[in-house]
Amino acid sequence: MPLPDHFRDVEQLEDVLSQPSEALIKDIKKAPGTIMVLGVGGKMGPTLARMAKRADPDRRVIGVARFSEPGLREQLEAHGIGCIAADLLDQKALAGLPDAPNIVFMAGRKFGSTGNEALTWAMNGHVPALVAQRFARSRIVVFSTACVYPFVETSGPGAPESFSPLSPIGEYANSCVARERMFEYFSQAQQTPGRLLRLSYAIDMRYGVLHDVAEKVQRREPIDISMGYANVIWQGEANERALRALAHCETPMSPLNLSSPKVSIREIAVGLGRRLGAEPEFTGSEAPSALLVDCSEADRIFGAPEVGLETMLDWTADWIKRGGASLDKPTHYEARDGKY
Repeated sequence: MPLPDHFRDVEQLEDVLSQPSEALIKDIKKAPGTIMVLGVGGKMGPTLARMAKRADPDRRVIGVARFSEPGLREQLEAHGIGCIAADLLDQKALAGLPDAPNIVFMAGRKFGSTGNEALTWAMNGHVPALVAQRFARSRIVVFSTACVYPFVETSGPGAPESFSPLSPIGEYANSCVARERMFEYFSQAQQTPGRLLRLSYAIDMRYGVLHDVAEKVQRREPIDISMGYANVIWQGEANERALRALAHCETPMSPLNLSSPKVSIREIAVGLGRRLGAEPEFTGSEAPSALLVDCSEADRIFGAPEVGLETMLDWTADWIKRGGASLDKPTHYEARDGKY
């Protein structure tokens, strides 16, 4: 399906975000059986679950979440996705979930981590151990984060999957290392195949690095460029790669960086300013290090992402200019102290 010039509304946006590619339709057949998305209620979960269903309409797709957002369960069910309300911290509820040969683990905690570190560690460290034991016979694709890496030089390609040791900044990032280690341990002990997807900044019109920068440009707010570079990827392609990863699981499970080549925050702001008719204001200067990942391995497996930066800038500026919806969840991409 050709990409649109802009998005009329949230309905069209979510339709495009959940559109499966021919490559996904082909790959997903290599991972037969029910797909269960744990943590389907997050920012990416609903469109990922819809994409899975559209890629193979006869397959059972189940979404698990607490479903605290009004209307989400009904929306997913209208698209043929079975929904189960469960708190993954509740071992009884977890044990009551049906078996599924394919698990996409999207549960976790980031925003609000500072000040409630115990819950953050429970969600990002304890829940993975429970899930890994409950679904020992499944393929498990785990959404992790690029935050498990320390800062690397901006002059290089970014941190590769082999980077060691994982010594990130802040409790949130270290709790994410715990998530990976729990899944790794049980994958080794139980021979559970999987992948750890170290995602860096998926882009949706309603949130993401481009959304954050565009809002600041439009409001004439200074943009901190001390974190001068980032990796971003169109959320539809992040969804697609995550689902295709079910067909590319390894035993024991291994990490895979998930994003696009690095982009300059300054250049993003200038490009958005040109489209929005506003001159961006900057504060600070680019540090020689940033949180960056090398995505060459994912590109080898899946091919290079097709949605480029210029297209995403066009979409974002149009959305912001027309007052499109926002999830009001800043990424805090500029944070260099690990506090979220």
